[in-house]
Amino acid sequence: MRLAIATDAWYPQVNGVVRTLSATVVELDRRGHEVELITPQRFLTVPMPGYSSIRLAMAPRFGVRRMLDAFQPEVVHISTEGPIGWSARGWCLARGVPFTTAFHTRFPEYAAVRTGISAERFWPIMQRFHAPSRAVMVATERLGAELAGRGIEQTRPWTRGIDHWLFRPTGDHHPAFANLPRPIMLNVGRVAPEKNLEAFLDAKVAGTKVVVGDGPSLEELRSRYPDVVFLGALSGEDLAAAYRSADCFVFPSMTDTFGMVVIEALASGLPVAALPVAGPLDILGYNGRGVADDMPFTIAAVENDLTLAIEKALRLDRTSAAVFGARYSWERATDQFLAAVQSATRRSEPERALEPA
Repeated sequence: MRLAIATDAWYPQVNGVVRTLSATVVELDRRGHEVELITPQRFLTVPMPGYSSIRLAMAPRFGVRRMLDAFQPEVVHISTEGPIGWSARGWCLARGVPFTTAFHTRFPEYAAVRTGISAERFWPIMQRFHAPSRAVMVATERLGAELAGRGIEQTRPWTRGIDHWLFRPTGDHHPAFANLPRPIMLNVGRVAPEKNLEAFLDAKVAGTKVVVGDGPSLEELRSRYPDVVFLGALSGEDLAAAYRSADCFVFPSMTDTFGMVVIEALASGLPVAALPVAGPLDILGYNGRGVADDMPFTIAAVENDLTLAIEKALRLDRTSAAVFGARYSWERATDQFLAAVQSATRRSEPERALEPA
């Protein structure tokens, strides 16, 4: 298959979207598909307002069209609703080329946190963007049902995987954890307002809180919480060692569509404490035994009171957490991705896709 992937999220960004796409591209290449990546690295970029570490392609419309005209893909996957995503969407509509999209990020909720404007004001933008898509890929059934309730009905499952050679319960520990008072509670992710980190940092629990990640709130939180250890962004073996070195993983976010860091932590043998919201519930279930409630042992604590969740998670078995985390693979995730993309090439174009580019 000749497949183009258009995304506004790519290296050097470190987030779930980038990890998902990069792992998927590796698997697609292994299976013999020809993939053209259209990313911000191919354009002049400007910092995203309020988040300078994310750089957006500047006026990419004609560049995107030139690249797609040259590659002549059978189908295009549009991963993000940014400048590159909108440009690729316009090309597909103008050329009659089928395309799929993904709903990785709760943009309306993120925008609401940053602007103070109701999330409902942003949802029409999402509805318009995804309406002509042959398949909107979602990580969970719950998210698919939510989008259907908002008129985005053509959803297809696309779960997530992890690198099991990297995220495993055995291996070196991170030296930064060596002399920290136990228990150690870890959070990994973007240090930004929408991640609800204060719920974790304000929790009244003994031990040491460690935050791994970068983002616009990093310096502010460092000054407000001097007892918290902020390690900045880690990747590869350093990140895997950080997971193995902690006693539980804390995920306070209320806006994530999935939470790849949750399954990375579990595969590393780290029980999880989380709030009972979409994302964590779609991995952990209400009882902390998976969505199907089929684990013989509890691997997570899901509570409205995050302090209580942390206290419970610290008592859970690490081996059970690792067994559960091993369920997630990029091979299975890529099977789902290909099924959605290939179905898009077989379907006739929906009437709602017939709009001006």
